[in-house]
Amino acid sequence: MKQFLGVLSLIYKLHVGLIFVATLLFFYPFICITLSRHSWKKYSFPINVIWSFTVRICCGIWVHRLRRVRLPKGPYLIVSNHTSYFDIFVMYSILPTHRFLFMGKSEILSYPLMKTFFKHLNIPVHRNDRMKAAKSFIQAKKAVQEGWSIVIFPEGGIPDFDLPEMGEFKSGAFKLSKNAQIPIVPITFLDHHHMFSDPDQVLGYAHPGVSRIYMHDVISVEQQNGMTETELSDHVFHVLAGPLRERGLMKK
Repeated sequence: MKQFLGVLSLIYKLHVGLIFVATLLFFYPFICITLSRHSWKKYSFPINVIWSFTVRICCGIWVHRLRRVRLPKGPYLIVSNHTSYFDIFVMYSILPTHRFLFMGKSEILSYPLMKTFFKHLNIPVHRNDRMKAAKSFIQAKKAVQEGWSIVIFPEGGIPDFDLPEMGEFKSGAFKLSKNAQIPIVPITFLDHHHMFSDPDQVLGYAHPGVSRIYMHDVISVEQQNGMTETELSDHVFHVLAGPLRERGLMKK
């Protein structure tokens, strides 16, 4: 039975991959045009929202917000747990009217089609090069000044152990929020770990379904100023882990 479910999961993963590539090829020219000039960059966001919705619907992913929060006008820092590639696409469905950029690992630049899209729209982080990492931080601050919110997965990537257990947070996200003096919007994803496992796990679980989202209270600049970076990191970790622990999905 487990092997049969694994085969079904593989078929679904292939379906997701096909939808992703087909829609990327369709939207790619429009994205490239909006990224050809810096002043046009803001118009790329609604295209990404439409692309994201298209992929999500074609893959049978439905969003259910367990809790809604009135968000500030922005910009702000958006942080969440990271258990699946679905986290990225669903983020656009949660915040379709709040334009944001992703800060993510530079390894994404090795994917041919994604290179132009990610390099010119989002902010790649070269974690093994301090000089380039510092430039990414400066680029993020500049984007905030231009009105963009920033999305960071504080774990630095998808943990490779017992998902949805959360890995230790990196300090960069909280250094940015305190330095740029912007609120933090914490979001917990509850289901993506079993809806789309790592593609390297060929027969790992993957299936369409409902993505439950828990949006937490905004952490204001004033609250952050009363904490050190370490205290802020620990606080956000506890906030994001709360819904997972309440449902028995996380033990730590």
